[in-house]
Amino acid sequence: MKSTGTVNDLIAGSLGGAGQVIVGQPLDTIKTRAQIAPKGMFKGPLDILKQTARREGVLALYKGMASPLVGIAAVNSLLFASYSASKRLVSPYPTLSLKQTALAGAMAGAANSILASPVEMFKVRMQGQYGSATDQKLRTVFTDMIKDWGFRKGLMRGFWVTVAREIPAYAGFYTAFEFSKRKFSQAYGSQLPVWALLASGSTGGIAYWLACYPFDVVKSRVQLRPVPPTGTPVQYIAHELKAIVAESGVSGLFRGLSPSLLRSIPAAATTFTVFEMTREFLRVETGV
Repeated sequence: MKSTGTVNDLIAGSLGGAGQVIVGQPLDTIKTRAQIAPKGMFKGPLDILKQTARREGVLALYKGMASPLVGIAAVNSLLFASYSASKRLVSPYPTLSLKQTALAGAMAGAANSILASPVEMFKVRMQGQYGSATDQKLRTVFTDMIKDWGFRKGLMRGFWVTVAREIPAYAGFYTAFEFSKRKFSQAYGSQLPVWALLASGSTGGIAYWLACYPFDVVKSRVQLRPVPPTGTPVQYIAHELKAIVAESGVSGLFRGLSPSLLRSIPAAATTFTVFEMTREFLRVETGV
C-alpha cells in the first residue's frame, strides 16, 4: 500500500511540475537575467521583458525551458516523494505541527537538490544567452560541460549552494502552504475549493522565495561562470555574497525578486493545485 501511495505522489508531482514550468518560465527567464546580466545591460525587470521580446522574439522568454520541462517531472516527483517520506520520519501521526512541517520540508528540499542542481544549471546557462551568433543549443551546453569539467564541477556545478537554497526554501514553502490550507479548512472543511488550493500554493510560493532569495542569486552566478568556483562551498558562497554586495549593494542580493514573487503565484498555484487534484483522483481510484 505504501508503494502505491508513493507512485501516486510521483505521478501527481510529475504533472504538477510540468504545469509549473509552462506557466512560470517567462517570469523565470526575466528573474534569471536580472540576476546574471552584466551591470547596465538592463534597467529592470520590465526592460528585460521589452528588450528580450524586441531583440530575440517573445519565444526567447521560454529559453532554457527544455531542461526543466524534461527534468521537472523527476525533480518534483523526488520532492513530493521525499516530503511524504520526511513527514513519516518526523512523526508517526498524519497531521504534523507547523514546526514538524518545516523540518520535513527542509529535509525534502535537501533531497530535492540532487536533481534540481543540474536541471537549474542547464536552464541558467541557456537563459544567459542573449541571441548572439555564438549561442549554443542545450545539447552542446550539456556536452561541453561534461567534456570540460566532468560530473562534479560540470553537471553538478552549484550543488551545495542549491542545497543552501532548497533547505530554507521548502521549509518556508510547506509551512506557509499547510498553514493556509488549515485556515481554509476551518471554513470549508477538508475538501477545499480549487481557489483555496490556488491561494495556498501562491502563499507557499511567496514564502519559498522570501526564505532563500540571496542564495538563488549566488546559485545563478556560480552556475553561469565559465569556470567552476574554488574553495570549500562555505568559502565560495561567502565570496560570492560579498562580491554581489560590493558590486550592487545589499539590494543586489534581491535583484530579480519581484518577477520571482510574481511567478510564484501562478506557478506554485498551478503546481500544487494539479498535484492535490491528481493525488485525490488517484487516491479514489487506487484506494491509497
